[in-house]
Amino acid sequence: MKSFRADYVFPIIADPIKNGIVTIDDDGKIVSVSAFAQPNIEVEQLNGVICPGFVNTHCHVELSHLHKQTQQGIGLVDFITAVQQLRNSDDAAITDAATRADQQMYDNGIVAVGDIANSANSLHVKKNSKLFYHTFIEVFSFLPERAEQAFESALELVKQFKPLSASLTPHAPYSVSKDLFKLIKNYSDANHNLLSMHNQECEDENKFYRYKNGKFIEMYETFGLDISYFKPQARNSIQSVIPLLSNKQKFLLVHNTCTNLKDIYFVKRFDREINWCFCPNANLYIEGRLPKVDLFLDEGFNITLGTDSLASNDKLCILSEMRTLQQNFPALTINKLLEWGTINGAKFLGIDDEVGTLEPGKKPGLNLLTGLDGFKITADTQVKRLL
Repeated sequence: MKSFRADYVFPIIADPIKNGIVTIDDDGKIVSVSAFAQPNIEVEQLNGVICPGFVNTHCHVELSHLHKQTQQGIGLVDFITAVQQLRNSDDAAITDAATRADQQMYDNGIVAVGDIANSANSLHVKKNSKLFYHTFIEVFSFLPERAEQAFESALELVKQFKPLSASLTPHAPYSVSKDLFKLIKNYSDANHNLLSMHNQECEDENKFYRYKNGKFIEMYETFGLDISYFKPQARNSIQSVIPLLSNKQKFLLVHNTCTNLKDIYFVKRFDREINWCFCPNANLYIEGRLPKVDLFLDEGFNITLGTDSLASNDKLCILSEMRTLQQNFPALTINKLLEWGTINGAKFLGIDDEVGTLEPGKKPGLNLLTGLDGFKITADTQVKRLL
């Protein structure tokens, strides 16, 4: 067995322990978390804060080869267009970039990932990874007549990822027709099928749903799609689609850059197990703005953190996402941020019996945070993976 002592230990499920000690066995499983050392076990003294490994609930590993290939600040619609034009590449190059991204997440103290996939390009990486992955196979089709074909193709891809953890999920309100939402709902009502969806990343998404105008019209024209069937809904996108979502599964709404209080209250009226995920660095990269995080704090939702992809981020690091939130929302405490980056993500992914908190019997990984200003994350704060 081995013990680590730090200035503070954050178990997440309990108050921080000053001069706390975490003891682990040879397999990395926690034996004890306390202020007292185990007898006859050498204690390694560390300066900083020990916390569990991080959980990244939203990533696109298969887009890692697009790092520094997209222009910053161009807005979501132009970003989507650029990704679609650039994403096809040599399979070896895609796999190599994904492998390096996987290692980067490991080095940055991430232990589990909710990852988006539109192909099998990331399958080899995930089979050989030290990280836990749940893969969300995205379904696209805003044309009703293509709903069945899109659904069946996605279902075949889910089968390719088995026995790894995987599910079928809608991409976004602007890319999934009502017919396709219905197919996903029926499937989710009958099967275990964890769900995640991009939500309200830009104002144009809401404009499209409310008035059928804005830049999404140009995007459909660029892709040669006839959406004359679609009628304005006179309400924001999430309000329009939430009745179409399954109430049998946990559902993660990702980004939420332009979600307002009316949207939040509207969501609360429905019997849906909604979780919210913030990816602040990607929001700044694409739209140059952040979600109204303060609106979500006291509404009783499970909040998680994600990195999005290297196409929209400089690195895949949950600490970096926490730092951005701390800088822009100073009232957020490190306790809250660590909850979002550990146990909340573990709960959503259904792996909280193993990771997310420091408890005897768990194997959550151990991170050491240094360079804190008291309990504030600063530009100097770094993460070192201990296990």
